[in-house]
Amino acid sequence: MLDGESLGNSIDTQQLLDANNWNVIETKFEPKQLHHKETVFTLSNGYLGTRGSFEEGYTQDSAATLINGVYDDVNIAYTELVNCPNWLPLVVTVAGDRFSMDSGEILQYERRLDLRLGLLSRDVRWRSPQGHTLDLHFERFAGLADQHVLAIRCQITSIDFTGEITVTAGFDAEPRTAGVPHWQTVHQGGLDQIIWQQSKTLHSGINLGMAAKLVVDGDDHAPIFVENASGSPVLITTLECTPHQTVTVEKIVTVFTSRECKLPIASALYRLADEPRYSTLLAAHIAAWEEVWQDSDIVIEGDRQAQLTVRYNLFQILAVAPRHDNRVSIPPKTLSGFAYSGHIFWDTEIFILPFLTFTQPALARNLLTYRYHTLPGARRKAQEAGYQGAMFAWESATTGDEVTPRWVPGANGELVRIWCGDIEVHITADVAYAVWHYWQITDDDEWMRDYGAEIILDTAVFWESRVDWNEERHSYDILDVIGPDENHDRVDNNAFTNLMVQWHLQSALALWDWFKQAYPEKSSELVQQLNLTTERLHRWAEIQERIFVNQDETTGLIEQFEGFFELEDVNLADYEPRTKSLQGLLGIEATSQKQILKQPDVLMLLYLLRQRYDHKTLASNWEYYSQRTDHTYGSSLGPAIHAILACDLNQPTEAYTHFLRAALVDLEDVRRNAAEGIHAASAGGVWQSVVYGFGGVRMTQFGPVACPNLPPTWTRLQFRLKWRNEWYDFDLRQETTMVIGTPEVSVPAWANTIELDSVLTEISALQ
Repeated sequence: MLDGESLGNSIDTQQLLDANNWNVIETKFEPKQLHHKETVFTLSNGYLGTRGSFEEGYTQDSAATLINGVYDDVNIAYTELVNCPNWLPLVVTVAGDRFSMDSGEILQYERRLDLRLGLLSRDVRWRSPQGHTLDLHFERFAGLADQHVLAIRCQITSIDFTGEITVTAGFDAEPRTAGVPHWQTVHQGGLDQIIWQQSKTLHSGINLGMAAKLVVDGDDHAPIFVENASGSPVLITTLECTPHQTVTVEKIVTVFTSRECKLPIASALYRLADEPRYSTLLAAHIAAWEEVWQDSDIVIEGDRQAQLTVRYNLFQILAVAPRHDNRVSIPPKTLSGFAYSGHIFWDTEIFILPFLTFTQPALARNLLTYRYHTLPGARRKAQEAGYQGAMFAWESATTGDEVTPRWVPGANGELVRIWCGDIEVHITADVAYAVWHYWQITDDDEWMRDYGAEIILDTAVFWESRVDWNEERHSYDILDVIGPDENHDRVDNNAFTNLMVQWHLQSALALWDWFKQAYPEKSSELVQQLNLTTERLHRWAEIQERIFVNQDETTGLIEQFEGFFELEDVNLADYEPRTKSLQGLLGIEATSQKQILKQPDVLMLLYLLRQRYDHKTLASNWEYYSQRTDHTYGSSLGPAIHAILACDLNQPTEAYTHFLRAALVDLEDVRRNAAEGIHAASAGGVWQSVVYGFGGVRMTQFGPVACPNLPPTWTRLQFRLKWRNEWYDFDLRQETTMVIGTPEVSVPAWANTIELDSVLTEISALQ
């Protein structure tokens, strides 16, 4: 079992630390950690992501480049984000010996991901099987200044070798995605110092064009020529090398698909012809990252591990967020792995979007506009299920139609029914929640007019058709659903779902009151399009008022769903130690009969609607549900939220333990599944745990207010928030007391949550 002490004193993470807390460093190559570290050293640029595999390859590696939006048909999961032709291959051969990490002898080794620069590098001192010693320095980046440009630089320094060194560069034209082929090569070739590759997906018909060139520095006489190796063109150069001499080879790659242009291979070749040298491209890339970090960085003093891990998690979100495309979103494994087929879940709206909304609102707008483009699919899903309005897919891809598998093979080959796509309906309210909060934070009325209002209102139409009237209780029920706690499916009146629906309908009515006044012409269009009759609006008001929730009026304890309190109660400590989830230990059916939570619906609800619930309600539900939650191997979405609520309850030690579970989930592989890809929701949750939890930020009508509850070792916490087109700079220390934020001024903070709540009450009274 992972606890705060074992996490905080990890040897692995201590080895990753560097002097300036911007670099993730590996100083020893462990083949058993190959796939885990491929995930850790992923590079992305909002357009594509490339796992941290080696340029020369490695036995049984899991090399992958995923381009956002490039899906192809597949069995069971309908469609999947496909592994694209690999742009990395660069092979160094010394006197006939091919360099690789599993040949010869590795005398020195370091791999470094510079988070500030978005640059991955590797330094190896290698003695070849024949006894020749060389230093090799590899570095690469996925261009942030130009998303279609990728670059590798390899510097080779001879220690004791005199002779020829050959460098070969090419593509892996037809990679598989978890064993499934998705590409056919349409055309490939090479001329002078350039090679190209034109490919097409087998089913979706997406065309891809890729081109590459080699540039040699340090040997003016080195020829570069094209050769067909195993039917694929490669670029080859042979260099004369003497001891202490350094030669440099640069591989510049351009990539386009038919999602952006009509002739991607032509675009790739034209762009490549215009590209400058590696150093010029790198300078532009660094400048782009500098601009991003200026507004999104978090500074933590007194805890180097926390500083690095927070920056790492922010880096992965900033790197993968689509900058020039509002028809894609962020998959739960970013663009770093194949798990979940690259489908889009509620992870993006609830866990990732707050960070981007407050620091990179243009990126948040792209992600929400993706949901607008999937409204037709959401409407088809609602209609097919017998409902009205728009019902968002639990798993979404290109069109917004449901792509959650209905049946998957079980451990013994039997088919297992998956109900999430049919009844995990809370995602529809989750999307509306993200739309509403983006609007509240940014004041982006035009986006709400053109996109957001239609999302919130048509999904409210869905809820109207989804509820059932309970004559006996005189209340509205929502039956046969799955809440965020997926250990229990097909339940009635899930508290998270019901209360988020209540919030959704209340917000839809408030939005409509504003919208009619602000945009009368557009509101008239929506009245006709969505059939927003007076009777419909009255029904929304009635549903939100009478929706059923089982809450104890005295203690505030909320039942997760009808009948939850009647399930078998267990002591989770009885199952320790373990290395898998409780559902994995006990089985799906047995777990569903017990009060064992993958993640606690009620606590998640109290976090999202935290302004509506008092301290007593939070405390009673925390005491009940936290001890029944599988914190270590349940959902990776839970720990960051637990960290925030523990801060609200003035439990900083427990908060820090939960925070580390989230912050280290990929760097230390604490759940033993990091090889599958980055935990994107957890990464977004890390930002929330720092800003909302330890920083204690709450939003008021007058701006953000901070109430810090810093871990004992943190001497300073510094970050920026953009609220309604003004930047607010927070500089929090152990001794700070609260002040309401003012634009562009360092902001002290409140002493405790109770004091903050009283002040917020006073502020509300002045409104």
